[in-house]
Amino acid sequence: MKLLLIVLAALVAAVAGAVFVLQHPGYVVIALGHWRIEVALSLVLVGLVAAFAVLYGLLRAVAGARHLPARVRGWQERRRAARTRAALTRGLLQLAEGRWEEAERTLLRSAANTDAPVLHYLGAARAAQLQGAGERRDRYLAAAHESMPEADVAIGLTQAELQMAARQHEQALATLTHLRALAPRHPQVLKLLTTLYVDLGEWDHLLDLLPQLRRRGVIDAERAAELERRAYGALIEAAARSGDLARLRAARARMPRRLQRDAELLAAYVRRLRGLGAEAEAEPLVREALRHGWSEPLVECYGTLAGSDPGRQLQYAEAWLPGHERDPVLLLALGRLCLRNRLWGKARSYLEASLGAAPTAAAHQELGGLLEQLGEHEAARTHFRKGLELAVGTGPRLPGPGPAPAVSAPPPAGVRAAS
Repeated sequence: MKLLLIVLAALVAAVAGAVFVLQHPGYVVIALGHWRIEVALSLVLVGLVAAFAVLYGLLRAVAGARHLPARVRGWQERRRAARTRAALTRGLLQLAEGRWEEAERTLLRSAANTDAPVLHYLGAARAAQLQGAGERRDRYLAAAHESMPEADVAIGLTQAELQMAARQHEQALATLTHLRALAPRHPQVLKLLTTLYVDLGEWDHLLDLLPQLRRRGVIDAERAAELERRAYGALIEAAARSGDLARLRAARARMPRRLQRDAELLAAYVRRLRGLGAEAEAEPLVREALRHGWSEPLVECYGTLAGSDPGRQLQYAEAWLPGHERDPVLLLALGRLCLRNRLWGKARSYLEASLGAAPTAAAHQELGGLLEQLGEHEAARTHFRKGLELAVGTGPRLPGPGPAPAVSAPPPAGVRAAS
């Protein structure tokens, strides 16, 4: 645009000059001794313009010649930079295509001729990792750090990712611990630490990290809740494996109150209490949780607990029947509680009702055991077989022939008399 304006201005000036000369013809007299030269004014003006153009061109040529070496060097640097960018692109494409050995060679050859060798070394480190060359990988990472020390976090993140991919968890933990000291709020550092703590089973450290993950928005609320529940569940399992009842209680006491009422975590805790012989302690916990909300896993646990008062425990469970008359889990729990109270006829009614609602291996097993005790061996073997088929997944899971028998009221006196 600028050049066009200059050309237009020159044309206007030339036309104006031509018009002026035509309207005002004149001449220029040059006297030198006895010589007298007369020249038309228009010719003099044209000559002056031509002389100016020639002189300007000579001066530009001289100035250009003086700066020629710098221009040549600039051209060479631009050409080298273009070749380096092309080599980086080619190396990364080779890396993406799985040609790791070629990618490593390409990236290393071009690393010495670039202003950003750190990118080449990081790519070469990934290529070496994919070839199983851990020593070369570490050497390239060290070279990347030497080439750009201020990129410590970026290089460290790459190193941690590669170490985690190679299952070098202890080295990755050391790297991420160092990075967290450098950048305690960096989202990617926190995210990798989260993944590593889960892989290592470092649940205490994960629980300490979760508040910061929530504040920084590193993970969403759903993922944070899932990790929290998983961590507390793992701590309960670890405490149970130790066989230390006090440690198991402490693991649950550490939970937030909202998680102490979580059905899945409470069911796991109750199972571990039962395994350590503290069923009497577990029974009121389950009963209180069910008072706040229905949960089939907790109902199932309740049926397996040996509380301090089996009769009272059965009464509590039978109070849940209204509204849950066809719930196979509750019916199974009631059958088990009747077995514990030695109410054989009533137990049989509940177990058959449970199987009518939904056949399960546990209900077949319990009913088979009861029939075996009552001397009905053939029927017992039938239920054992069906239970085994359901347990191993070979038996049909067909719906019951009709609605489950209503058992909200106690069985008839004749059935109770069979107990």
